[in-house]
Amino acid sequence: MGQKRLMVAESAAVQLSNADKAQSFCASRVHLAPGDILPEWVFAHLRTDHAGEVGAVCIYQGVLQFSRDPELRSFAEHHLATEQKHLRLISDWLPAAQHSRLLPLWRLAGFLTGALPALFGPKAVYATIEAVETFVNHHYEEQILALSRQIEFRNLRQTLLDCQADEVAHRDEAAAASKGFSQSGWVLRAWCAMVGAGSKAAVTLIRHI
Repeated sequence: MGQKRLMVAESAAVQLSNADKAQSFCASRVHLAPGDILPEWVFAHLRTDHAGEVGAVCIYQGVLQFSRDPELRSFAEHHLATEQKHLRLISDWLPAAQHSRLLPLWRLAGFLTGALPALFGPKAVYATIEAVETFVNHHYEEQILALSRQIEFRNLRQTLLDCQADEVAHRDEAAAASKGFSQSGWVLRAWCAMVGAGSKAAVTLIRHI
């Protein structure tokens, strides 16, 4: 009986040692790629990115649904293609089981964020996009800084850097386009503030749901 217990203990020790080695190997990898198992905190961040890109696609779909301005439609079509690319990139990293369970809500919120200002004209849309992308830039920056501390996430970090660069370009393009219009009124400023605050609140919720 004593010998059997010793053998069981030795077997458990070997299994634990192998698990430690596997964990150590995973932690030491420098080429983590889409499809690899990632820590939960990374999945939580990616969940917010995925939901955000879903919302971004819907923003531009909302703009295109209601705007008939040729320049604005060209702006929206170009940026829609970029956001669809971002969504594919993030989806490659995030398993479907890790998607936010509230995606239908984020799709609706995104569509309304694009559709409502489109009803009031290009100025409102450009201001909205600038507000959204200002938040997204900061959101990506926080994740990029967190990932920079661990070299095994360098591929994911580069993906986020590429997405961030596009979002900053969208922000700057929207800001430049809005300068051709008269100064924003208080209603539009309040709307943009609400968009920024809503985006921040959504990120907090999406990390968990």
